Amino acid sequence: MEIKERIEKDIAMFSESVKGVKGNPALAPNGKMLEVVKLSEMYASDSKSYLEKGDLYTSFSCISYAHGLLDAVKAML
Repeated sequence: MEIKERIEKDIAMFSESVKGVKGNPALAPNGKMLEVVKLSEMYASDSKSYLEKGDLYTSFSCISYAHGLLDAVKAML
């Protein structure tokens, strides 16, 4: 698998994962965790932008960071 395909796959995985987290009722009362989810979505958005520009290394870094932030929230739910 080429790096571009891997990034596209990671972005798709993130999109599915964030839906599950945002649908969790335990997230609603916790403003700090919600902020972290929003930050993770911003990193995912950045990843898409860098991918479109052809900057694969930065794109991969952004989506990896987005996954890490979201995983931290999942661990607290």
